Amino acid sequence: MKRKKVSIIGSGHTGSTLAFIIALRDIADVILVDREKNKDKIKGKTLDILQSGSILGFDTHVKSTVDYRDTAGSDVVVITAGVPRLPGMTRDELIQTNEQVMIEVTEQIVQYSPECKIIVLTNPVDAMTYTVYKKSGFSSERVMGQSGILDSARFNTFVAEALGIAVNDVHGLVLGGHGDTMVPLIRHSQVNGIPLNELLPQEKIQEIVKRTQNGGAEIVKLLGDGSAYYAPSAAVYEMVEAIILDKKRVLPSIAYCDGPYDLEDLYIGVPTLLGSRGVEKIIELDLTEEEQQQFKHSAEAVRELKSTLKG
Repeated sequence: MKRKKVSIIGSGHTGSTLAFIIALRDIADVILVDREKNKDKIKGKTLDILQSGSILGFDTHVKSTVDYRDTAGSDVVVITAGVPRLPGMTRDELIQTNEQVMIEVTEQIVQYSPECKIIVLTNPVDAMTYTVYKKSGFSSERVMGQSGILDSARFNTFVAEALGIAVNDVHGLVLGGHGDTMVPLIRHSQVNGIPLNELLPQEKIQEIVKRTQNGGAEIVKLLGDGSAYYAPSAAVYEMVEAIILDKKRVLPSIAYCDGPYDLEDLYIGVPTLLGSRGVEKIIELDLTEEEQQQFKHSAEAVRELKSTLKG
């Protein structure tokens, strides 16, 4: 049986960490792609990953390259390339530089893997996913972005910390744009079936919501010279696994909405069904009036950002 193939564009902290996770789980062969100037660095990273296989017990094929021809026939391509966010910089300030990176990368992906699914991680990710969708010419279900899994994970972590419980028992859901307008749905958040509202006072919940909305900025400030990569890599892996193994997972993803949630021509975080065809379904929740207003506000912020795209 032919092995599945995942190509990762960009070998920074996120790209290389994702490559390691995929190799460790052995769900597909991995191609790590970067520019010529980083040729030796990515060779070193892939060699390091391969050598860990002897210890951890995996035998995944991992290859580094600066030639997109090596990505030919990929089942999934993940885009992490782009300029990272620095302290004091918003995701939105990245848009002009990273839009051009998305255009150049997408041209190569389409040429060598015309049947693949694309997952975008580069910020500002809602707008960058839209750029890749338009440039690729792919059907919308084959192009998606990662945000909701990461944002929900941050929310779950803060809730578990506040309650002093195992994070595995917390199940939250965050929708909307990947930024400070994201919408944690408290009504749909629970601890093994127990509504969150019954476990924490509203003041504490709102404190957690605000910290979740600024979760990326908090890490950027603490690191001082980069942005988060362990949790983002794990979040992307969950999407890759759902597609490669056709797991039919219900996961929040940045998906194309042209009708759902009364939105028009917009990529934004919503609950989705992920399987071998990519985004196989967008799940529409029955939102309260307050939730609708919050989601509308988030969508307006994403749309405003989208309007600054040159393409």
